[in-house]
Amino acid sequence: MIPKAAAAMAELPWSSPTLSLAEVRPVKQVGLRLRPPFPAYLAGIPLALDANRVTAFGGVRALWLGPDEWLITAEGDAPDLLPRLDRAIAGRRARVTDLSSSRVVIAISGAQARDLLAAGCGLDLHPRVFGPGQCAQTLFARVPVILDQLDDAPHYRLLVRRSYAAWLVDWMIDAARGLG
Repeated sequence: MIPKAAAAMAELPWSSPTLSLAEVRPVKQVGLRLRPPFPAYLAGIPLALDANRVTAFGGVRALWLGPDEWLITAEGDAPDLLPRLDRAIAGRRARVTDLSSSRVVIAISGAQARDLLAAGCGLDLHPRVFGPGQCAQTLFARVPVILDQLDDAPHYRLLVRRSYAAWLVDWMIDAARGLG
């Protein structure tokens, strides 16, 4: 018998005519803590210097999580990312940490993506308020997540702790079926 948590993750990818959910993997995730002064670029990666903003270069994204904290993500294994950042912070009051195993990344896209997110989240996701290049740490269905909007389609990435992922996927699929 498959445990319910594993069964929920096994349902991905899931789609309807107006909504798509899929796990994105592998995604390299590196936590960066850095004391000021902040460079505009670190190891060739542009750093978002404004609150809740995202910068991107190629397949690498830098999500601003706090005044001295970023999450750097890269699709694929990106084996050089961590050593490259380690070299770039040498001699600075900074730390990089590989967080790749700590979170699951769920892609949410389609015409009803914003409706699904609004069903579980208190953020104002209207395009005039929250759009591409923005991110937020918030609660979604009472679970702490990081929300990253990639484009106007809309296409989002939801980063959730691995221990909550199966439950949250189950919740999202139930909520998505109710939207239809």
